[in-house]
Amino acid sequence: MIGAATHSEGRREGYAVDLINLVDGDNSFRVRVLGRRSPGLLHLHDRLDAEVLVTSSFIAGRLTMTLVPADLESWSRALDALAAGQDICWRDDDHSPEIRIDPNDAEHDCVAVRVEDLGQSCVSIFLPVCLEDGWIDRQRSLLDLVRKEWPSEVLESSPGVYAWRR
Repeated sequence: MIGAATHSEGRREGYAVDLINLVDGDNSFRVRVLGRRSPGLLHLHDRLDAEVLVTSSFIAGRLTMTLVPADLESWSRALDALAAGQDICWRDDDHSPEIRIDPNDAEHDCVAVRVEDLGQSCVSIFLPVCLEDGWIDRQRSLLDLVRKEWPSEVLESSPGVYAWRR
């Protein structure tokens, strides 16, 4: 968590929350939400600035990304699939890094994360992460925290038509 200076609406500037945190003693994969992209601008208000952080004894990398409320919903569904033992692909579009998670990688006998950023940096990484039981529940708690910190406050009633939720 970064600093906690507040502004008039009670939001903390410079405050970051992990949406995903898969860490063992050697390897780390995180998606950290940094805050609203453009608070107060109706059509951009619910977009969240985020970053993918990958570290190991061999590499360290960072990619920026933007999340929308639909991404949080798809991450929730991805967690359901992971809990059922299925591989997932999250954020599979042309504008952001593709994140694949295999909860049972047989070769490494642990969770495996693959990040491909073909749209910007053309970099792909594979990272085995040995996690303890309960890791999916911890990811659900992080998702709940992000939703609590930055709730969806804008309704798109039809394409390009926005209103504040009441």
